[in-house]
Amino acid sequence: MRATGRRVVFADDPWLLGPIGGPTEIADNWLEGEAERLGGSLVEGGGLLHRVGDLAGDGFDPTRLALPISSFYERTSEYRMDVRTRWNLAALPFGWLISSIFSRRLDQLNLPLRPSDVADGIESRIIVVRDKLGARLGAAWLRTLCATGRTIYSGWYDTVTMPGAARPSLRVVFPLPNGSVTVFLRPEIGEDGSLILRSPTASFGSDGAYLIVAEPDRTTGWAKRIPLVEEFVVSADEDGALRTDHALALWKIPALQLRYRITTI
Repeated sequence: MRATGRRVVFADDPWLLGPIGGPTEIADNWLEGEAERLGGSLVEGGGLLHRVGDLAGDGFDPTRLALPISSFYERTSEYRMDVRTRWNLAALPFGWLISSIFSRRLDQLNLPLRPSDVADGIESRIIVVRDKLGARLGAAWLRTLCATGRTIYSGWYDTVTMPGAARPSLRVVFPLPNGSVTVFLRPEIGEDGSLILRSPTASFGSDGAYLIVAEPDRTTGWAKRIPLVEEFVVSADEDGALRTDHALALWKIPALQLRYRITTI
C-alpha cells in the first residue's frame, strides 16, 4: 500500500475513515472499539438505515421504491434470508485461495464456496450505534454460517456523500487488520420499484471499492481503488418476499453470484 496506494489525510477525506480491525481475528471484535471512537453505545436490532430517505438526492427518489424494500432496510433485524451461490469456475481457485489464507484465519469475508456451505442457512444480526442523545451513527450487519459459525460478512453500514456527488451513497466497510475494504454503492431505482446498488470502476473519489490502511493514530493512511465491481438488485415479489441478486466481478470478469430470498421472521 505504501508503494502503490495514495497517501491520505482522513480529516481532508473523511469519507474514507471507518472501522478498522485488529491484527488477528476480525469477526465482531472491532465493533465496541468503533462505538467508543464515535462516542456511542451499542443497541441490538434495527435496520441498516434509519430511513431509506437518507439516500435521497438528485436522481434518486426513495418514495418510488417498493414498500417491502424500504421496510427491509429500515427494519432489517425482522427478516431472515436464504441464499444460493454460484461461482465462475475460472474464479473459484481465487476464492479458495482467499478463504484458505485470509478468511478463515481472520473470520471475515468467508464467501461460501459450495452450495452446501449455506444449506443450513445464515444467522443475521443488526447492531446499531447511537450517541448519548439517541442519534444514529451507523449500524453493523453481522452474518454467519449456521453450519460452521464462520463469519461471512462483518460490515459497517452508513451513508456518505462522495466528493462532488449530487446525492449520498451507501457505504459498506469490511474491517481488516489495520484497515478495511470499503465499498461505496450508488443507489438507483428500477422501473418496477426495485433498488439497484452499484459499485463501478471509475476514478479515485467516486463510487466503487477501496482498500484502506490506517496509521495507528487514524489521522493518516493509504487508500487505493481495487477492481472489485458489485451490483445488487433488490426486488419485491407479489407475496411481499424480497429477492436480491448480488453479482461480484473482478474488473469485468464475473466471479460470484449470490441469490437471496428474504422474508419476515
